[in-house]
Amino acid sequence: MSCGDPHETDCSEVLDHLYEFLDHEMPDSDCTKFETHFGECSPCLEKYGLEQAVKKLVKRCCGSDDVPTDLRSKVMGRIELIRSGQAVPEHDVTATPNET
Repeated sequence: MSCGDPHETDCSEVLDHLYEFLDHEMPDSDCTKFETHFGECSPCLEKYGLEQAVKKLVKRCCGSDDVPTDLRSKVMGRIELIRSGQAVPEHDVTATPNET
């Protein structure tokens, strides 16, 4: 998605890293670039608002459920594999041996 207007930070970059922005998982300098972009680009601002609303809804509906530590570790490990560009195993790394 792109609004068609030139921006210092491209729409595709903003949308590719939107969840990092929403989750406060990026450096302040990048957050500033994104905030500037949202001020200039209404389609990206709309997408940001939608994703922010979904995130709040999920937190409200599911936020009190405790996630088992081992599951969280497995999921985070898989996310790191994907982010680093490494091959992701074909089998479900989050499944316990009895589930596969």
